[in-house]
Amino acid sequence: MLTTALGLFWGLAQGMRHALEPDHLAAVSTLVADRKSARSAASYAVAWGAGHALVLLAFGGALLLVRAHVPERVGAGFELGVSAMLIALGVRGIRLALAHPRGAPVEHAHAAGPHAHAGPADHVHLGRFTLAPGPLVVGCVHGLAGSGALAALVMPGMRSALAGLAYLAVYGGGATLGMAALAGIVGAPLARLARTPRGVSVLLGTTGALSLVFGVAWGWAAAMTALVP
Repeated sequence: MLTTALGLFWGLAQGMRHALEPDHLAAVSTLVADRKSARSAASYAVAWGAGHALVLLAFGGALLLVRAHVPERVGAGFELGVSAMLIALGVRGIRLALAHPRGAPVEHAHAAGPHAHAGPADHVHLGRFTLAPGPLVVGCVHGLAGSGALAALVMPGMRSALAGLAYLAVYGGGATLGMAALAGIVGAPLARLARTPRGVSVLLGTTGALSLVFGVAWGWAAAMTALVP
């Protein structure tokens, strides 16, 4: 029992560390660069974490239950998907930087009263909660790319499939907490910068360029693994 508890605690810590990996930071930074508050940036990070955790648990859990492994080239193909997503996010960031402002705000009602955002696709409502679809999809792609390797790592160390699934869930929760905490801390100074006349354009252009460069480098490494015999 103690061993399992320690393993789950370790999974939480490793999930929080996992949130700080360069590809995650590059992707989420392009999505929160134009947020007007630390709370908004953290909510986007939570949406990323939700997508990441759901796919990690679903796909990684399936591999865990059937004791299967993802072939190296298939895993590299998933990494190419991450690369393509980073490049797309980079291009998006640069395009928005050049085209800012993003258009007239759209107003609608929340439980707490009227609310306005930059466009109808900014977020969707799920009952009392809101969720940003963009970060959710980005998190799903990241979860798919990392689930095979994580499941393979967890298999030998867990006494049962149930314990393995619990580890994946805690790991995904740790990644969500880590990213949300980071976005909340960094979001405060970024929000102040975003309120300046050229702040949003500078932030979007900078994060977009970094994501574009990192996506190309990441894709090259993945392509070498996938294509070279």
